[in-house]
Amino acid sequence: MFVESREAPEAKTQDLDEDAAHLASLGYKYEAQFKREMTFWGNVSLGFTYLSPVVGIYSLFAIALGTAGPPMIWSLVIVGAGQLFVAMIFGEVVSNYPVAGGVYPWSRRLWGRKWGWMNGWVYLAALLTTIASVAYGAGPYLAAFLGLESSVNATILAALVIIALATCLNLLGTGVLNKVAMLGLIAELGGAIVVGLWLIIGHRNHDLSVLFDSFGAGEGSDYFVAFAAAGLIGIFQYYGFEACGDVAEEVPNPGSTIPKAMRMTIYIGGAAAMFVCLSLILAVPDFGAVISGADSDPLVGVLMAAFGPVGYKVVLGVVLISFVSCVLSLQAAASRLTYSMARDGILPFSGLLARFSQKRHVPPYALLIAGIFPALVVIGSKISEDALVAIISFAAMGMYLGFQMVVLASLRARLRGWKPAGKYQLGRWGIPVNVMAMLWGVLGMINMAWPRTPEAGWFANYIVLISSIVVLGIGLLYLVLRKPHLKGDAPAADAIKGQPSTTGN
Repeated sequence: MFVESREAPEAKTQDLDEDAAHLASLGYKYEAQFKREMTFWGNVSLGFTYLSPVVGIYSLFAIALGTAGPPMIWSLVIVGAGQLFVAMIFGEVVSNYPVAGGVYPWSRRLWGRKWGWMNGWVYLAALLTTIASVAYGAGPYLAAFLGLESSVNATILAALVIIALATCLNLLGTGVLNKVAMLGLIAELGGAIVVGLWLIIGHRNHDLSVLFDSFGAGEGSDYFVAFAAAGLIGIFQYYGFEACGDVAEEVPNPGSTIPKAMRMTIYIGGAAAMFVCLSLILAVPDFGAVISGADSDPLVGVLMAAFGPVGYKVVLGVVLISFVSCVLSLQAAASRLTYSMARDGILPFSGLLARFSQKRHVPPYALLIAGIFPALVVIGSKISEDALVAIISFAAMGMYLGFQMVVLASLRARLRGWKPAGKYQLGRWGIPVNVMAMLWGVLGMINMAWPRTPEAGWFANYIVLISSIVVLGIGLLYLVLRKPHLKGDAPAADAIKGQPSTTGN
């Protein structure tokens, strides 16, 4: 970071010219250009606040601890290692194709037009539903912060306020996004460290041995089943690093900066998540009460006991900053994906969604989609909470599905002769890492879709699978009927052919 600040203006200008030349060589040379105002740490901050360890851990801590006991923390290690393989593949791909929109242009380049369209559709649906789910999840925390009773109306209002605030900040441009994302990283990481240290130093009730003791969780069945279910806290935690690549046209020297930022996001985000989780586990007074269900919200009990009413409000304030930052980063990723697909002419109303603000250097209508659609989903929960559950059930599965479509496309391209030529390369480790990333992703998706509550009925047990089939079905139907992949002349499948494709593949 400090080396960058001392770099001569002439060198920076040369780098920007090289970035523009690289983008032009990939088929994108427009008067409407993003400003490359996002620094390395701004890029890391975007990925970190999207990953948001505080949001992930605070949202699922009680469920994970009650399901598998303290050993559930090890899922964070397992998932982090698996997702690191994926991040390494993404880093190599974005180094070759530093184009706004992330998984869509990568898939299009690696496989072809149809594959690119489907991955863009799946990932866009996942991003928009994730924005809704994160904003909705902030409701109870905002109600507690304001001293209000938590209700459906209060939760909806809180979610809409957070979505509106994030949208307004995003509309101000990349420079504001860079600053707010860094502020979010500092607040969230600093808050996690302070809260964690306070709990460990002054309010620890156990030693580290409890991390290897289930305390009776999962009794009556194979403990692995319980651990896998609790492991969803890790699966829901480790995505966000791909957002570093979604803004590839806003980062100087993206071919080397973004792959490093992706890995750094996992290192810092994973360490913060584990530290937060560890401090909370060691501060819980009675694991048996949590596992039996007698203590359904150990998080509030721990924080109130440790910080008191005033301190608890301060912690809630940091948590709310984390939620806003997370929504902000998700919106940035969704808007760049929407813009990228619209720029290639493959979305309905592409002409409108591809419009670019010359003043702010952002796609305003694509950003509005990233605000309006999640807001409508949140409002819909007033009519049917079941509908909200059905919609957001796809969120995490859609993320992993979008990831694995890139991983599979990358593996296929390698086996057909693609040789990555970006600034970040895995070399002879390319295929082994690619295979590991693929195996990990498949296992993660199986874990998410696995039915676990037979007493709740078939629909509740298969809601993740059903919602995924619906989203894929809609995308395939649109692909067959409207043939969006044939529109536009953006390059496709050039990774395996050595040149842009002119076919409909």
